Amino acid sequence: VQLQASGGGLVQAGGSLRLSCAASGRTVSSYAMGWFRRRPGREREFVGGITFSGDKTYYGASAEGRFTIARDNSKNTVYLQMNSLRPEDTAVYSCAAARPLPGSFWWDGSLDDYEYWGQGTLVTVSS
Repeated sequence: VQLQASGGGLVQAGGSLRLSCAASGRTVSSYAMGWFRRRPGREREFVGGITFSGDKTYYGASAEGRFTIARDNSKNTVYLQMNSLRPEDTAVYSCAAARPLPGSFWWDGSLDDYEYWGQGTLVTVSS
């Protein structure tokens, strides 16, 4: 599976962006998908995740209430809608795919539970 995130760019504080994560090579309809970000000088951070069917989403503390994850399995694509952006949201955002196996903590951002990782897209939020 190859994953490619896109849609990043420069946005003013308070603005919105929608990121896309397109999968190729095989379908990801049986995979849970996650979004992560790495801010300058910080560790990788879990933004949120979505079940393979799209019926449930999970969010990290920084994303709760502002970001929304959705997926379209017919397009093999996952989305991250980001609203009310803040300068501290500036980061490289990337997507990842996890098999939702019993005992997996993909929903809590466990990095080891993600099997495939894509290259990120840079989001810069100006004040």
